[in-house]
Amino acid sequence: MTAIQTRRKPITIGNIAALMVLGVLAVSWLLPFAWALVTSLKTETDAGSTPVSWIPPSGFTFDAYAQVLGDGNLLTWTFNSLLTSVIITVLTVGLSALAAYAFSRLDFSGRKWLFAVIIGSIIIPPQVLIIPLFYQMLAMDLVDTYWGIILPQVIAPAMVFILKKFFDQIPIELEEAARMDGASRLRVFMTIVLPLSRPILAAVAIFVFIAAWNNFLWPFIITNDTALMTLPVGLQTVKSAFGVQYAQNMAMAILAALPLIVVFLIFQRQIIRGIATTGLGGQ
Repeated sequence: MTAIQTRRKPITIGNIAALMVLGVLAVSWLLPFAWALVTSLKTETDAGSTPVSWIPPSGFTFDAYAQVLGDGNLLTWTFNSLLTSVIITVLTVGLSALAAYAFSRLDFSGRKWLFAVIIGSIIIPPQVLIIPLFYQMLAMDLVDTYWGIILPQVIAPAMVFILKKFFDQIPIELEEAARMDGASRLRVFMTIVLPLSRPILAAVAIFVFIAAWNNFLWPFIITNDTALMTLPVGLQTVKSAFGVQYAQNMAMAILAALPLIVVFLIFQRQIIRGIATTGLGGQ
């Protein structure tokens, strides 16, 4: 047997500096999360007392979580967030993939100008569109409905751009061979393009889901019924209705963040691969 020698990369000052910077950034992100977790495990008296401390005088307790789960509408708000985020993700990925494929493969009149409009719309702040969107939903009688929350969020020009850039990299010879065998354009898209695009589709779906889950402004404007509120809107309602309850607010924030943490831990490889594939993180 021959010994297999592994070549180790030399340790340089640049590598050490990069690791130190990453370590500082990781700690700066983890400290607020750790403080929120510790605060959620305190009593309301300890959470609001001064001076603040990491270890509460009365000890740790799960009373805040029990109070939130027992008295609040957290489960309803979580269901609303999950329902709307999943539907938004499915519709956005589907519509964006179809539009991106059309821009990548079809040659139609005004194609370049229309794509330029889509690229330009990326830089438009979403807040500018709130008033016309609200009047549109009001005219369509969609205020205080799930569809009123969902429909304005399914248009994602940035996702069209990302998917179009990926579709451009797929060899067109594969599609031409299928077309010569009699496959329709839609069948080529469904059976060849989409299977080859699974990594980027997964990454886009995760990005859209996280954005829809965290979206506060539009669901806050379009919903007045407590039973239709999403989780970020519901948490803000609790704060304004019952005053500052630090332990319960932190407990709700931790429970609201858990689904996103689970999604990231499960799909972090797809997220990193999607960023690398589209060139957003550098080649």
